Amino acid sequence: MSRRRRLVSFGAATATVAAMTIGGLSGSAGAAPGPGYLRLAGSAVPFTSHVRATGAVAGSARLTIQVWMRPGDLAAAEQYATAVSTPGSKLFHHYLSPDAYTARFGASRAAAGAVESWLRRQGFTGVHADAQRNYVRATGAVAAIDAAFRIQLENYQSSASVNAGRYQLHANDRALAIPESLSPYVSGVTGLDNAAPRLPLMRSPRHQRGTTGPPTAPCSQYYGQHHISGLPEQFGLTSFPTQICGYSAGQVRAAYGANMRNNGRGQTVALVELGLTPDMFLTLQDYASAAHFVAPSTQRYAELSLGSNTCGDPFDVEEQLDVETSYDMAPGANQLVVGGDSCNNGDFGLQGLFDADIAVIDGIAGSHHPLASISSNSWGPGNDTQSAILTNIMHTYLVRAAAQGVGMYFASGDSSGVQTPDDPFAILVGGTSLGIGKDDRRLFETGWSTGFSAISGGQWSLLGENGAASGGPSLIWAQPDYQRGVVPRALATAPGDRPGLVRSEPDIAAVADLYTGFATGLLAFPKNKPPVFYETPVGGTSMSSPLVAGIVADAQQGQPRVFGFTDPVLYGLNGTPALYDILPSTSRTPAFFRGEVCNVQFCGATSLITFDDQDPNMTGYTGQVTLKGYDNMTGIGTPRGQFFITALRRLEG
Repeated sequence: MSRRRRLVSFGAATATVAAMTIGGLSGSAGAAPGPGYLRLAGSAVPFTSHVRATGAVAGSARLTIQVWMRPGDLAAAEQYATAVSTPGSKLFHHYLSPDAYTARFGASRAAAGAVESWLRRQGFTGVHADAQRNYVRATGAVAAIDAAFRIQLENYQSSASVNAGRYQLHANDRALAIPESLSPYVSGVTGLDNAAPRLPLMRSPRHQRGTTGPPTAPCSQYYGQHHISGLPEQFGLTSFPTQICGYSAGQVRAAYGANMRNNGRGQTVALVELGLTPDMFLTLQDYASAAHFVAPSTQRYAELSLGSNTCGDPFDVEEQLDVETSYDMAPGANQLVVGGDSCNNGDFGLQGLFDADIAVIDGIAGSHHPLASISSNSWGPGNDTQSAILTNIMHTYLVRAAAQGVGMYFASGDSSGVQTPDDPFAILVGGTSLGIGKDDRRLFETGWSTGFSAISGGQWSLLGENGAASGGPSLIWAQPDYQRGVVPRALATAPGDRPGLVRSEPDIAAVADLYTGFATGLLAFPKNKPPVFYETPVGGTSMSSPLVAGIVADAQQGQPRVFGFTDPVLYGLNGTPALYDILPSTSRTPAFFRGEVCNVQFCGATSLITFDDQDPNMTGYTGQVTLKGYDNMTGIGTPRGQFFITALRRLEG
């Protein structure tokens, strides 16, 4: 199978972590695989244990899979990645080129060759390793795949929580088996299940119940512009401001103290997507024009397609949100939109996204540099109960990214609890609710955990959580050195009876609440008519991740070295004026800042949205808190304009 890459060029761009990885290359999940074979522990797909199979995948169907290679010395690679990212280390900022990393820590040619030879003997075609031997890629009929890995690929009934988008959901029915001789080389296999990734993106309310309620009012262009009165009492008020229509570029820039002296010039921000939106640059131009913002340059915008780009764009709104928010904060930076293959050929889902990440990290053969030093990812595999092989694959390439000077920023998620990756080499961006008043005044910012209430019997009835920044203690990873002494012990205590402190997420934050969200510009394509530009409010940590990535590009501008994996430096800013320390809503918080009302047009009924709602009785709430200092909704806080940029530059040296 050919993989067409389309790249629109812009100018040349230039503490030890204790990992509790899970899964190995032994085990007996499923029937015995036969002599000379081992079951690959952690390769069973969790949803297959509780979702009904509806029949086998046709044996003649063809899929492209990837067998992921174990690094030659992962422990040494982790130590190196930590050293080059930690101030005070002799290796600080001594990043490796992709070729140098592979030579020093990667899988050997012999190991990749052994996997390639086995796949060819099993009847696969198009067998080849990628340039840095992260994986071996091959295409085969489902019948050959079933026989090679001692499994049965089954179709499964889709649900709201587990599905493959517009495709039929399928997965392997048991753990994979591989030859014992290959067990030292293989960390996992992808392309066998096509479950869609999780997108922390909110476009509309999740609760639309209750009576219509009192007269409505329009949404507000700034916090407090419009009100709805005659409501049931809450916080001593019967009148609340209406929800935000969507903040503009200028409003968000003002809230975080952005200035045009630092606009990301000379830096490259990669945005990892699945598929590519048609006319994305046209949308960005229309968006900038509507926002009265600086016009984007074709010289600083590029797209890289990792497939034929003929199967649609499941990340359509996501991609446009990512491009616009990162552009708002760093309009002088290069933007590289990387679209993984969205076709249902093995690449739909996580395999296509992993490949997009790898493309950024490894760069173009012979270039000696990654494609970008800052990468924003607004998706995730799920939670810590995911297949262990997914955790291990991501950890392997996140370590490589850090060693090569690439900062991998990930949205933490948009509901209570811990979402993945919560890897210690991922920079996890949480979310806030943000009030921006008239004349761009910063009114308040608090942890994103919104309660949603409807009118019932003349009173507000709490229906549950309606979006929250994901965060909390990891089920997998031990606490990294950079979190020690910053994360309160109570927030780093392992769930259950597991000993030792653990990784807590997120690390840093920015606005994410849908109801104080971002006015995202989109293009509609009426039949036989020119495209029509419009704006709609969007939220989720899908917004906060590219926003923070853009601010880091501003800070990196003009510096002698890229910052790479920034967590060891960011935690050094905790409690300083470089950050807005996001504080909880309390009874002393002005009632005006504790909630807003969603109108009938947007929510279907007049509804109350309460900010930083930490009600243990609220459906969906898992105990996250907003606190002074570090907390597990906003991390160390949100960037504070030039103070943040100056402090980050100083610590990065």
